[in-house]
Amino acid sequence: MTHAIHDSAYSWTRLLITLAIGMIANVGMWAIIVIMPAVEVEFEATRAAASMPYTLTMIGFALGNMLIGRLVDRFGVTLALNGAALGIAAGFLLSTFAPSMAVLSLTHLILGLGTAVGFGPLIADISHWFLKRRGIAVALVASGNYLSGAIWPTLLVDMLAESGWRQVYITLAILAVVIIPPLSLLLRRRVPDDAHGVADAANALRARSVGLSPRTLQYLLGLAGIGCCVAMSMPQVHIVAYCVGLGYGPAVGAEMLSLMLLGGVVSRIISGLLADRLGGVMTLLIGSVLQAIALFLYLPWDGMVSLYIISLMFGLAQGGIVPSYALVVREYMPAKEAGQRVGFVMMMTILGMALGGWMSGWIYDVSGSYQMAFVNGILWNGLNIAIMLWLLSRSRPRAPRPVAGVAG
Repeated sequence: MTHAIHDSAYSWTRLLITLAIGMIANVGMWAIIVIMPAVEVEFEATRAAASMPYTLTMIGFALGNMLIGRLVDRFGVTLALNGAALGIAAGFLLSTFAPSMAVLSLTHLILGLGTAVGFGPLIADISHWFLKRRGIAVALVASGNYLSGAIWPTLLVDMLAESGWRQVYITLAILAVVIIPPLSLLLRRRVPDDAHGVADAANALRARSVGLSPRTLQYLLGLAGIGCCVAMSMPQVHIVAYCVGLGYGPAVGAEMLSLMLLGGVVSRIISGLLADRLGGVMTLLIGSVLQAIALFLYLPWDGMVSLYIISLMFGLAQGGIVPSYALVVREYMPAKEAGQRVGFVMMMTILGMALGGWMSGWIYDVSGSYQMAFVNGILWNGLNIAIMLWLLSRSRPRAPRPVAGVAG
């Protein structure tokens, strides 16, 4: 049971355009990581205070995933992308005028709201255009986030050294308004109404249930998302600062971040292929267990070569976790609610990143080391693993229900 629009040539073309937009839109959440050491020195801030712009970026990113997801459900993705591009540019430009760390943090809240369009809303949109290959399609679009993080930090380091972080932000503001709106016009086509009915009918044949209402399951997935992403944020947010503290310099840290995120891209693609066979919950569980193992490896080794290897392993372990939440939502919930449901769960995962980014900085300030921050991440990761094991133990095939107006 399928519709002509599903998995079509247009679907794959749309996916490539969406991926290109995501690589530009998502740069806002990675730029602050690269400039964090420079900002810390300029404003004479503590590590926790220097982490606040990232935390506010992720709070805005989280809220934007839910709010923009609802807009996409109602008005389509093009309008959302155009508004978000203006928000991204405003966030970057306002940041260049910030006189203090507090103001810089607030401008990053705006930046995060705009940047959000490049993640959950794009994932929800592309999920409507695929049925048989939905797992790999979602994984590829989600990879735009990591490709952005893998490519931009290495490009920004040289500009940061030569011209300062404000010039970096001005350049990124210009790119957002020049590239995103024209590409968004290529995504004006909407999914036919009958395609939603076909998708729901096909999902009904293979849907699973854990005996929970959609709202309760949504909240439980949100809690799991916080747990996995508090853990995920420790290496991703602090690897540059960690390398500076070890004496390796910000360039080495940026390279490790890029290597980590390139590994994440590979992980997301592999996880997408696995999810088409194993389902979202099992794929998410596998990624969570591998992430916990990789986090443990940071505890005994901090040599430069070791950190390069472990950062790659961490990326390969955790890249597929967050996209799997979107697949779980699509497996257990109706297609017409995809934008808001995926948006909420993505919001909670990002709040986990925000909480973990700040928490790791605070732990460093208190203890003078990142060791306990890694341990904190491992404990939060355990919460996510426990929830996934519980859901897996309760998961059963759902009795199929007829969908009005759709032939088998």
